Amino acid sequence: MADSSARGSSARDASAHDAWFRDNRANWDDRSAVHEASGYGIEELVADPGRISSVLAQDRERLGDLSGHDVIHLQCHLGTDTVSLKRLGARRVVGLDLSPESLRRARRIAARAGAEIDFVEANVYDARSAVEGCFDLVYTSVGVLCWLPDVAAWARVVASLLRPGGRFLIRDVHPMLETIGEDVTDGLRIQQPYFERPEPMTWDDDVSYVAAPEGGPAITHGVNHQWNHSLSEIITAVLQAGLVLDSFEEYAHSDWAPWPELMVQDGDRYRLREDPDRLPMQFVLAAHRPADDGRDT
Repeated sequence: MADSSARGSSARDASAHDAWFRDNRANWDDRSAVHEASGYGIEELVADPGRISSVLAQDRERLGDLSGHDVIHLQCHLGTDTVSLKRLGARRVVGLDLSPESLRRARRIAARAGAEIDFVEANVYDARSAVEGCFDLVYTSVGVLCWLPDVAAWARVVASLLRPGGRFLIRDVHPMLETIGEDVTDGLRIQQPYFERPEPMTWDDDVSYVAAPEGGPAITHGVNHQWNHSLSEIITAVLQAGLVLDSFEEYAHSDWAPWPELMVQDGDRYRLREDPDRLPMQFVLAAHRPADDGRDT
């Protein structure tokens, strides 16, 4: 007979997770309006059929020619990277995101860009049941893992979406950057956890990582919940999910300026003004599912 206290604990955990994701969904619905109004590279993408997003451009050589490939983009937000994956020749492209308002805007942007993409509203943990078929590439980037409480469960979802021989690529914020507090008047200080914790770090912010234009949309649902995951936890999760690690790299640049007063812009990237090599800001992990792993496809 099952332990009733265990069932009660499980129900409470599920309820807490649901509440956290509801808050995050509302927060990202608001962010989507702010991000679109800020520009977000949308008009440039729409105007030039050969253009790809600045984020995806960093990994163009890693991705290669996607002609004839089926691709899924997890946590796709406004879909600018999703459109770019289609422009690299992918046959079928699916963009999946938690936020219905993000997807409404993503569909409109994709239509303007002439990109045929299937956008699916679902929590990333439900991606396997929300999407039919398997994929040659699972892609996700940037600022994605901090919104997920369980990195091991996430990696299992990624593996379940890949067909034998399929590839996985993630570019994300480095977990060391995530440990640095917002107040840097006395320099960079570690204030947040490095390792995964069951309880989130909860914030109530009316700003995002891009500035809202004057008189533009506002973030009215500011409460959001985030988790950090160490490099060892991320890599171990990928390996335990049955994937083979192909490469792992770290970088001293960011796609936005978390501390504008300490950073300088270098093209589309931002680096620390002083001693930029003292803090990793991004990582890129590439892996694949073995062609003969014996699992059902």
